[in-house]
Amino acid sequence: MLEKLLKWDRDTFVYLNGLGIEDYDVFWSTVTNITTWIPLFILFLALFYLKFSRTEALYKFLTVLGLVVFITAITHITKISVARLRPNNTEEINTLIRILKSPTDYSFFSGHASSSFSITTLVFLFLRHKVKWAVLFFIWPILFAMSRIYVGVHFPVDIIVGTVVGILSGLLFYWLYQRFIVPYSTSVRP
Repeated sequence: MLEKLLKWDRDTFVYLNGLGIEDYDVFWSTVTNITTWIPLFILFLALFYLKFSRTEALYKFLTVLGLVVFITAITHITKISVARLRPNNTEEINTLIRILKSPTDYSFFSGHASSSFSITTLVFLFLRHKVKWAVLFFIWPILFAMSRIYVGVHFPVDIIVGTVVGILSGLLFYWLYQRFIVPYSTSVRP
């Protein structure tokens, strides 16, 4: 079963990566770069301070920071524990694929997918009643995660698992916020 899954993962990766067109290389290389998304992070922070009291915005911001530390640690620990090579470092396929980035660390699971989906899930849950178009925030993690296949550094299973871990982590931190911050703070509304 595991061998079939890994074969599907490799074959699907080679197929999807092979769909890449040189004309879009700059776009996907830009999308995959975390610094490209700094304006979005500034927007998230600005919306916290525009839509909530200062204290409430600070609590929400600190919760997001806690989530970032958590998801970074979980991703790193999993990567070194599983030690799955990235596609660009896998000899059996690296001559068959387009490689635009060449990281040397491990692949499973995608930190881009886990971090972007966790942050977006938490920010969405905080802002969904205040910002009607908050669902559009999910454009970021979708593009960010997809870019990892295009640039040749993650298999589809890495992205899928990273996405699931990210969403669940965002939900967990929202629950923790509701459970431990809201009831003990007079300045924070549910």
